[in-house]
Formats: sequence, C-alpha cells, structure tokens
Amino acid sequence: MKLITCIIRPYKLDEVRDALTVAGASGITLSEVRGFGRQKGHTELYRGAEYVVDFLPKLKIEVVVSDELLDGVLDAIQQAAKTGSVGDGKIFVSTVDQVMRIRTGELDADAL
Repeated sequence: MKLITCIIRPYKLDEVRDALTVAGASGITLSEVRGFGRQKGHTELYRGAEYVVDFLPKLKIEVVVSDELLDGVLDAIQQAAKTGSVGDGKIFVSTVDQVMRIRTGELDADAL
C-alpha cells in the first residue's frame, strides 16, 4: 500500500477529486495549507502599502491506495492538477506498512 500526498492549487480540488474517484481511490483527507516553492510568494498592495506574501494558499490531499492502483492514481492527479505554470504542486509517495479500520479492526486492504 502507498500513501500519496499531493499539494495542489485550491481551485483544482474538484478536478482532482473527480479524477481520484475515476482512478479507484476510495477516500481522501484534505487539509488547507500554506507554503512556497519556486514561486517564492508574491507582492500585493493593501491600502497603498506594498507587502510580500511569502506563503501561498494550497491544498494537501492524502490518499492511501493499493500498489496496483498507484500508477493510475498518480497519473490522474498529475493530469487533473496540471496548469503548466510554476506552482502547480508536488506529489509524494510513501510506503504504508499497515492500515487498521478503527470501527471493525479490519487490516490492510480490507481496511481501505
């Protein structure tokens, strides 16, 4: 099993969620986060004063999938979140050793 963590632009959420559903992912965790990478933030003007916005709003999506679904889910996220501009985000993949459903005690693939 793999844990896929992706950081995306907020307005791409609906497209990514739909793509994950089609790819077979059965549940996601969503967090609102702030950060920067190559974008390095930007400057804004507020009441005549210019200030730097270092941390940009992003969304972090986490989903656990079986090894068989991994390539399809990665491709679905990449295609749905891509705009072609700097700041589209990143996808991280980690190995999950064990999953347990709290309510029933089911383990691993049965718990997904």
